[in-house]
Amino acid sequence: MTALKQFSRLECPGVWRPSPDEQRRDVIVSFGDTSLVISDKTGKALSHWSLAAAVRINRTETPAIYTPSAEGTETLEIDDETMVDAIDTVRNAILKSRPRRGRLRLLLLSGALVALVSAAVFWLPGALVRHTLSVVPEPTRTEIGTELFRAIGRVSGSPCRSPRGDTALARLHARLLAPGKGGLLILPAGVADTVSLPGGLMLLDRSLVEDHESPDVVAGYILAESQRAAERDPLQSLLEAAGPLDTLRLLTTGHLPDDTIKAYAETLAATAPAPVSESALLERFASARVTSTPYAYARDVTGESTLGLIEADPMRGGDAQTVLDDGNWVALQGICGR
Repeated sequence: MTALKQFSRLECPGVWRPSPDEQRRDVIVSFGDTSLVISDKTGKALSHWSLAAAVRINRTETPAIYTPSAEGTETLEIDDETMVDAIDTVRNAILKSRPRRGRLRLLLLSGALVALVSAAVFWLPGALVRHTLSVVPEPTRTEIGTELFRAIGRVSGSPCRSPRGDTALARLHARLLAPGKGGLLILPAGVADTVSLPGGLMLLDRSLVEDHESPDVVAGYILAESQRAAERDPLQSLLEAAGPLDTLRLLTTGHLPDDTIKAYAETLAATAPAPVSESALLERFASARVTSTPYAYARDVTGESTLGLIEADPMRGGDAQTVLDDGNWVALQGICGR
């Protein structure tokens, strides 16, 4: 196909809108033999279209406006004449090269694809969630976590901040969790003890630092929340609450609807943290060299329901390391301006 060879790897600027209710973005448009790739200026792919399915919706007007299909909600504006001619030429070449009997094959394949998607959406939601979790990249997880945090912030208010308190919080994170990943924030209200968000951000209620005399208590809550996130991916909980249609949207577009984010934020704020494996939690206390007894009594002043954490305290022999020095602990207790 001479036309396909002629226009392979052509690039030009364009303006892309993911959906009618989102802002337009400047992008780079490129294509190979049969596909059109939309990327940001860093080279990150934002969308991938089939040239054969792309539709021009404004005929001969300039700039040319395309959608990925007749039912597509994305739009792409291109005013580069060479690229517009290339897209039209390649699309025509692809369509003309197909034998008529291929239409039936395409119809059958499309029907099979619809059946497969329907099965994934209506009969295999668990498989759909697992597949989505396996392919969603870390930057997308972080973006979703940030959107959830903003939604929670509408109820909780801005996170508590102070120069000395921020330093103490950073040291607490470095002491207990993986350095360089995620972070800790203390909220004045709106969460029940602790909440983990996709991307690694952990939210703490102010009572965990203000109502206890020792940093060992908040350290215990942080270790427990870290174990909770390890046992159940925070993004998994969000997708299961969102449902298969929104999960499929995330899988195909990389985004979740704002209403879904807001609804789940309200659920997070009102839901108590789920229990975690006691044996696994004790291993975390041992690895961090933090005593588990103060955390156990903070959860139950009688110690009856947390007796295992008390009797099996890995630091019972006195090998615990200081969580925070007195100066940083005092700064952390006052981070919300108490």
